[in-house]
Amino acid sequence: MRESEKKSMYIEQTPEVLENGPNKNFDDDGHVKRTGNLMTASAHIITAVIGSGVLSLAWAIAQLGWVAGPAVLLAFSFITYFTSTLLADSYRSPGPVNGSRNYTYMDVVRSHLGGVKVQLCGLAQYGNLIGVTIGYTITASISMVAVERSNCFHRHGHHVKCSISNYPYMIIFAVIQIILSQIPNFHELSWLSIVAAVMSFAYSSIGLGLSIAKVAGGGHARTSLTGVTVGVDVSGTEKVWRSFQAIGDIAFAYAYSTVLIEIQDTLKSPPPENKVMKRASLIGVSTTTIFYVLCGCIGYAAFGNKAPGNFLTGFGFYEPFWLIDFANVCIAIHLIGAYQVFAQPIFSYVEKRCNKKWPENKFISTEHAINIPVCGTWYINLFRLVWRTTYVVVTAVMAMIFPFFNDFLGLIGAASFYPLTVYFPIEMHIAQAKIAKYSFTWIWLKILSWACLIVSLVAAAGSIQGLAQDVKTYKPFKTQ
Repeated sequence: MRESEKKSMYIEQTPEVLENGPNKNFDDDGHVKRTGNLMTASAHIITAVIGSGVLSLAWAIAQLGWVAGPAVLLAFSFITYFTSTLLADSYRSPGPVNGSRNYTYMDVVRSHLGGVKVQLCGLAQYGNLIGVTIGYTITASISMVAVERSNCFHRHGHHVKCSISNYPYMIIFAVIQIILSQIPNFHELSWLSIVAAVMSFAYSSIGLGLSIAKVAGGGHARTSLTGVTVGVDVSGTEKVWRSFQAIGDIAFAYAYSTVLIEIQDTLKSPPPENKVMKRASLIGVSTTTIFYVLCGCIGYAAFGNKAPGNFLTGFGFYEPFWLIDFANVCIAIHLIGAYQVFAQPIFSYVEKRCNKKWPENKFISTEHAINIPVCGTWYINLFRLVWRTTYVVVTAVMAMIFPFFNDFLGLIGAASFYPLTVYFPIEMHIAQAKIAKYSFTWIWLKILSWACLIVSLVAAAGSIQGLAQDVKTYKPFKTQ
């Protein structure tokens, strides 16, 4: 039984580790001792939260204006942090400190709610994770193309079209992900997340710095309290749809609940995992919110109602071209790491199910040790190699079919925000804390849940409308 449990978690066991005994090398659940801490958890969160969403915030603020834009940003940050604390307490059940561990979001829902809600959670979580990996493939390729376009504009002038296909860069990104996807599990991703977190700060800071320079340079950009002006910038209908889509973009910018449990499962104990995770969430969400407000608001001040959908790749800036190049390289490197943070739970889920169903199948369960000079021993599993490679290829193909940045991000954000960030954490907290029905706490939690559902439906409608418009006007070899 212990052996199959170890296999299901995909933590490699060497003879040397097994001989050292359970007390030294294993946690209370029989799995290899976890080594994560506040720093690594914060890095995972920042990697997951500060992503491509930050690049669209100037555009989102432009649609909503100076009043509603920052207000929506702050509202999403407070809701995300609050529900993440509820989710952190749900990692163990029945109690948040001494209960049994749950390794995935679905396991948490199974322990606290059960029934059909487990399947609904799986559909929402893994659908979101797949969507995010497709979205990151799109965004990374756009950033790679932006480097080439930036150099083209520098050489030939800003009036030149410099149209370049995204497809070759999507293939390059996919090849890199095929290699990184062979990292066996989440526990070995800390170094990649730290690198990606540094990159996210770098390109966010560059975008922020360039926006400040543009504002300080005296270039006048037309802004307003209510955002883009009906009859001047957009029609009345466009204003409504774009506002809905902007809410979806902001929701996407805070989407990390899908991997919170997997991040928490990397933490060593003591101190209790829920306490460390709450502190990590506070650090991650507050840090990213400061960046989001600065990037969104100063970006809007710099570009006004004409803010591009992505201010580093939509060429709100042309010079200094080398700095734009560096920022876009940082985006690509960050998304290489962020892709893995979101893909690992999918990999683990499929491999866990297959191991349980076919425990004796050598293709699925056998690990082949390969000695690599300098790096040491690396374990290759043929099923892992084939399945993960296939997944990366499929997401790359989907990205080629739907290479639309803003609308795609908005749809993913709208579809995942309510069920994963709001509904399930609140329902599990009510069940775990045994909150009485119709009590004051129960009522306000339900009001919060229903309000977020309405916001998510509105945002999804705006993004679907935007995607429909994109499909109608899309030209395959024109850079988005």
